[in-house]
Amino acid sequence: MSLPDVATAVAELKEDLWGVRRDLHRHPELAFQEERTARLVAERLRSLGLRVQTGVAQTGVVGLLEGSQPGKTLMLRADIDALPIQEVAGRPHGSTIPGKMHACGHDGHTAVALAVASILAQNRDRLRGRVKFVFQPAEETMAGARRMIDEGVLRDPRPDRVLGFHFWAELPAGTVGTLPGAFWASADDIKLVIQGKSGHGATPHLAVDAIAASAQVVSALQTIVSREVGPFQPAVLTVGTIHGGQAFNIVADRVEMTGTVRAFDEQVRTYILERVREVTATVAAAMRCQGEFVHRNGCPVLKNDPDATRFLLDVATRVVGKSRVVEPERTMVADDVARFLQETPGCYFVVGSANPAKGIGGPHHSPSFDLDEEALPVAAQVLATAALEYLG
Repeated sequence: MSLPDVATAVAELKEDLWGVRRDLHRHPELAFQEERTARLVAERLRSLGLRVQTGVAQTGVVGLLEGSQPGKTLMLRADIDALPIQEVAGRPHGSTIPGKMHACGHDGHTAVALAVASILAQNRDRLRGRVKFVFQPAEETMAGARRMIDEGVLRDPRPDRVLGFHFWAELPAGTVGTLPGAFWASADDIKLVIQGKSGHGATPHLAVDAIAASAQVVSALQTIVSREVGPFQPAVLTVGTIHGGQAFNIVADRVEMTGTVRAFDEQVRTYILERVREVTATVAAAMRCQGEFVHRNGCPVLKNDPDATRFLLDVATRVVGKSRVVEPERTMVADDVARFLQETPGCYFVVGSANPAKGIGGPHHSPSFDLDEEALPVAAQVLATAALEYLG
């Protein structure tokens, strides 16, 4: 199937592609609650003749498309969950669910993957091998990919390559970019608990102040990256929440803090997490408190396979033109597609989705986020072409 043929197939699906995206945008569902989304995905995959498995990682869907001849297995992954954000009012396709919104483009990812499934199903006679479509829940909580792996998504058949993408509001709509090696950071969700002893605010010497201890812990944590990690090793340690105390005249006996650790190197990541554990315990002890470190969740560094990346960039260059293929900056954001890429070589790329002339953009995870829908056919054409060439 030639590039013009793929472009024609995508153009014929464009209205449906946009319609699916708008439908999903109006009905956002949070992590592990994507029941309506999963039903829509499963129904569409079944209508295309794919073998469909539902309930994977609770609300995930896997569709297997068999080609006409034996060969390799390509996995295409799309995330499906939304965020607990109230969308700005006035959009014709805006969320109809108060306090929930597709503020990161996962509605677009899902719609594109379904369009690609439609194109490939119509051309299964050209495929040597099979395509495993993985619609993953709970990316935003970094829990979905690990659970899908635990439930066997990388088996029967095992993928030879993984491809996935993310719409990116920092790039103009329709541009495509990626990098080999470490592309996006690791991310770890941490919780720190400082336990002291309560008492009257007028007699602090008879209590053990958890708030005072937590202040020392936060200050000490900031020296881990600035004084212990090399200056050419990007890393971030952010304490995002701190909660403690019951009243103005009571010495707080307990403080809970949460935060995130980001890194581009697994050794640096491991070192920082261990030092957070040590610093929390020892600094709290120095203030007569107990300090507990809890690692709640995380995902590894997102690493693109060099061969898969060269292949994807070659496809993208022929689809959108050399001038529209960009070299994006590495970013400290994370995506648990990294877990799939840790197990199977592949490439994760970005497709620009911003159009300031139309007033479309907004930071990811903000109430004003939106996609220029002209970016959706671009993503579909790149993915469909990559699949046809990889299995052709």
